[in-house]
Amino acid sequence: MGISQLQSAPSLHQAVRAKLLERIKGGAYQPGALIPSTAMLSEEFGVSAITVKRALRDLQSLGMLTSIAGKGTFVKDNKRFLLELDASMSWLVNANLRLLSIAREKIAEPAMQTFEPPQAAMLCVRKMVFSGDNAPIMYDATYLSSDVHGDIVDEFGAGFVTSVLGRHKINITHIKIIIDAAPASGKAGEVFGIPSGYPMLRRLYYITTNKPGMTIYGITESPFDKLACVFDIPSVPRTAQLSESVK
Repeated sequence: MGISQLQSAPSLHQAVRAKLLERIKGGAYQPGALIPSTAMLSEEFGVSAITVKRALRDLQSLGMLTSIAGKGTFVKDNKRFLLELDASMSWLVNANLRLLSIAREKIAEPAMQTFEPPQAAMLCVRKMVFSGDNAPIMYDATYLSSDVHGDIVDEFGAGFVTSVLGRHKINITHIKIIIDAAPASGKAGEVFGIPSGYPMLRRLYYITTNKPGMTIYGITESPFDKLACVFDIPSVPRTAQLSESVK
């Protein structure tokens, strides 16, 4: 396909974008597939590498492609998951976890200040959550008291923090959730292989337990096209309350 076949479009990069999108939707490029390199597409379409890169950037912004440094550009698996907002996290029964790190650090995310977390360093457990077919769903950072017993900390690599604590009779008594949207944080962007500024659905949470002094704070992030949330609202009338978040 040469440049003459693309000239009917408003611009060359839009024409290249349209052709690539056609291949993705038509199945020529399957979900998870590595697409041809910029050099190969440039030669095929008879356009500059800059034109191809602009078309690829547009498709990344649309959530159709994802670029992973050192590996290439891949077709995104646009399967969307539905998160049931309950304390038991029942929807994640068949999910797989990958521990990224356990470290002591302060909560730096400004939106978390709504929960008035401690200013001192806490134990931070960072994980990736995958579906049963190994598709990445969300990135999670959970903060809790830094004096947790070492034997309990060792278990965090194989299960959710709240599930592990529950096995040790430290149970949830109350959970508060904030849902918002924001550009991907540096770490979340890195693990999902998405461009800087990509819109993310976030769930910020604050959990109290039956153990005095044991409170849990956390934030999960997922690309806007990867996850949706659902919850039930009781029919009992309640007075709506609005509060100004901490800036």
